[in-house]
Order: sequence, then structure tokens, then C-alpha cells
Amino acid sequence: MRRTHLFPIRCPMKRTSRLTLALAAILCFSFGLSVADASRGESGGEVRSWRTAPRHSAGIAPNPAEFADIPIVQVYAASTYGWRGVFAVHPWIIYKKSGETEFTRYEVVGWRRGEVVQRNYALPDGLWFGAQPKLLVDQRGEGVDALIGQIEKAIASYPYPTTYRSYPGPNSNTFLAHIGREVPDLHLDLPANAIGKDYRPISAPLGLSPSGRGVQASLLGLLGISVGVEEGVEMNLLGLNLGVDLNSLGLRLPFVGRLGMDDTSRSIHLPVAASEELPH
Repeated sequence: MRRTHLFPIRCPMKRTSRLTLALAAILCFSFGLSVADASRGESGGEVRSWRTAPRHSAGIAPNPAEFADIPIVQVYAASTYGWRGVFAVHPWIIYKKSGETEFTRYEVVGWRRGEVVQRNYALPDGLWFGAQPKLLVDQRGEGVDALIGQIEKAIASYPYPTTYRSYPGPNSNTFLAHIGREVPDLHLDLPANAIGKDYRPISAPLGLSPSGRGVQASLLGLLGISVGVEEGVEMNLLGLNLGVDLNSLGLRLPFVGRLGMDDTSRSIHLPVAASEELPH
């Protein structure tokens, strides 16, 4: 006698297959957007080598001489040079204290021998070998001098001053993530394609997320998860990060970094006269 099942039996293999297809579709979509963006950047002119790629000012940073009495901190990220730009970004930090009329820029550069932490390697907001930088953090005015003091201590305490590996780290993104962890008031949220930000030594897989405002479990930056105020929820598999940002609603995606609302962290406390002169 044939038995009749009142409830259908659901196969877990079908769910797994659907999830795999969905993830594959997201990866392909994100990769396609990144390739298209890189193609647009190259279509406007001749193909250049790293020696001839433009590195002029992007016109984003304020003129420090016009805000001599105002302390300023900014963080930028731009696509890395060449084919790597489809996958990852290169970040850096600039700052000026009250009374200073020039910015100081810090970043990690992997092709320099010896110390990889570089000071004033390029213009404060210069194109990164042709790539337009994006502003991640802009803090000015009250309390920023104290913030700069914390940033300088974080730079001095970077644990990999002579070590560089583009993948999975430590690299330029590891450097900025270290600053973010040490200075949570910076409100730094590195994008999902900042490969290397999740790098942690195998002896310390648990700790603060790169913003310093969340928690993270990560195995050498190759497998892990971050949960935080700035990051939202982000999973990492072999350096490809995927998640949801609830602070400024958006999707955190590999290759492109982010899709959604503007996520630039701004904290500007200036006198009325100075604030009216801010660049737009």
C-alpha cells in the first residue's frame, strides 16, 4: 500500500544550491561593476605606465593655509594600480594640527625597501597613480588636535613597520585598520574591498573590528566575520567580503566595496565664519 505524505519533504541540497547560485550571482555582479568602473577610468586617455600615471591633486582636501587655526583629519582610499584595482583599494590618512599650514600624510607603500610606513609620499589628496580617491573620514575643529595625538601614537605602534604582503596582509589596509582600532573616535569604516584590513596574526584571531567600534574573528584575514557600529555585519572568505551596513544603509560587496548611501564619516565643528568657507 502506497503511503501519502501530508507534508512535502524539503531537500536541503536544493537550499544549498540556491544559496550557492545567489552568492555566485552577487560575486559576478560586483566583479562586473568593478571592471566597468575601471574601464571608464581608462577610456578617457592614453594607457599610462606607473611612472607616467597622473598623481595631481583631486581637489578634495581643503587648502590648509586657509584653515591654519583649524585642526583637520581626513582618510582617503583609491583603487590600487593596474589590474589589482579591480579587486582592492589603497588607503591613506592626512592631518594638520592647529596652527599648521601643511598636511602630513601617512600610508604603507609595499615597494619601498626597509620601512614600509611612508610620510608625505604623495600629495595629500593626490590621485593614486591615476585613480580618483574617495573621502572616507573628514573631521575638523574641536577635539581633533587630541585625535591627531592618538593617531600619531597609533602610527608609531604599527606592529609591521618593515613587513608587507599584498595578500592577505599586512599591507596598506592593515595599517589603516590598525589606526582605526587604536583610535575608535576616528569612526573609520574601510570598504569591503580594502583587502588586508581584516588581517590578524594567527596568535590573535579575536579582537576589535577595523573601526575599533565592533568585534571581529579573523584567521589571517582569510576567513572571518566582523560585527560593529561602522561595519554592520560583514563576512570574509579568502579576502572577499560580503555584508550589510546598517549605520548608513548599504551593501558591503567585494570588488566594488559598497553600494548604498554615502558612508563618509564627518564631524565638523568650526566657527561660523570658517564653516561658510568650506569647499563643497
